[in-house]
Amino acid sequence: MAPDIRFDWTGTVGSVVLGATKTEGGTRKISYRIGGGSTLPFLSGNASSPSPLVALEICDTSEYWSPVIRNYCGDLVDDIHAWSQAAETLYGADLVRLYLTSTKERNFSDIVSVKTSIEDVLSATGLPLIIEGSNEPKIDSEVFLKCGEAGEGERLLLGTAEASRYRSIAAAALAYNHSLIAQSPIDINLAKQLNILLREIGVPRDHIVIDPYTGTLGYGFEYSYSAIERIRFSALKGDADLAMPMISSATDTLTVKEVREADPKWQDEIAVQWEFYTGIAAAVAGAEIICVRHPRTIPMLRKAFLDLKTGTAGPAGLT
Repeated sequence: MAPDIRFDWTGTVGSVVLGATKTEGGTRKISYRIGGGSTLPFLSGNASSPSPLVALEICDTSEYWSPVIRNYCGDLVDDIHAWSQAAETLYGADLVRLYLTSTKERNFSDIVSVKTSIEDVLSATGLPLIIEGSNEPKIDSEVFLKCGEAGEGERLLLGTAEASRYRSIAAAALAYNHSLIAQSPIDINLAKQLNILLREIGVPRDHIVIDPYTGTLGYGFEYSYSAIERIRFSALKGDADLAMPMISSATDTLTVKEVREADPKWQDEIAVQWEFYTGIAAAVAGAEIICVRHPRTIPMLRKAFLDLKTGTAGPAGLT
């Protein structure tokens, strides 16, 4: 058995609560408190710490989604209610991450439909919800306020705040008591700066989840791994401005050449493996939430987390 590894760390990662059950004022069947760690995950002697959560990403307009997912999920991708329900009952995700891809449409103005989509997902699943709003600055404020309003009382996780645009999402999070994702471009100093900016306008530390941005495996992921690990080290060394839980999305792997141009016979398997190995590496580096798009990746990650925690993982344990 491997020796119990100890470090002289004195810091602790802060906690963020996602989702609200009926007794907590919401309608979710479960809520999660992520963070709180005082060491790296999966180290020997740390078997009691919770495994990272796995979120399944879905969207409200599937034309922007990978063909691999559309082929695997079939008609589900055109029915947001059934798709979000399947995330819980069929695929076994811990969370649902809804992308409002409809807002990418040229001159999008149907803000009411945003609220309708969110309410539909909330009615279909009892899992806590992560929402990715608009990437269009002109409608950011309206979209995020509708997101906040639609999920009032549910303790949503809203995304994504960036250094160039964070006030709209922060306003929605503050108005409706939601948490938010703070994303920076694979740079520990920029991640810290954004957290400081958010806190200066009133966002509490326990309402911030860091996204250091996840590059695709084989296309710069080593930089993402380093950023995630350095952020976690800094938190454990006592840097309060970086002591927040982290989220990592492995989903860009489905767009790489190796997946797009793969033999159709093997494309699905290659996509899953690419997403899985990106996700497991991000979890080892310290991310508390791993986001995936392929349903088959979910049980693979869950088994790998268990094997790593119990010390049984090896090459065979990660396939």
